[in-house]
Amino acid sequence: MNIKTLEQYVEQRNQIRKLFKQKPLSLMNANDRQTLADDIDCALSPENLSCDGELPRSVVQQKYRMLIRVAAELKNIDPTVKFYEYA
Repeated sequence: MNIKTLEQYVEQRNQIRKLFKQKPLSLMNANDRQTLADDIDCALSPENLSCDGELPRSVVQQKYRMLIRVAAELKNIDPTVKFYEYA
């Protein structure tokens, strides 16, 4: 099972969390996996995905594909996580 994109996403999220002195997220923790699912849901909302319409369509599509891939990888390792924007 390949989770390379998910691992990269977690690393990016943890770099941001470090700036705000928050504990890093781990794929080994069920609560952290749900937090990641919630982050992905938030990022997939139309307003966030397109930066309120400021991004070109090609960039939005690239972000969307990456987030869908991350969500699928997360769902593969933990089928219990709940998504709302990703079906």
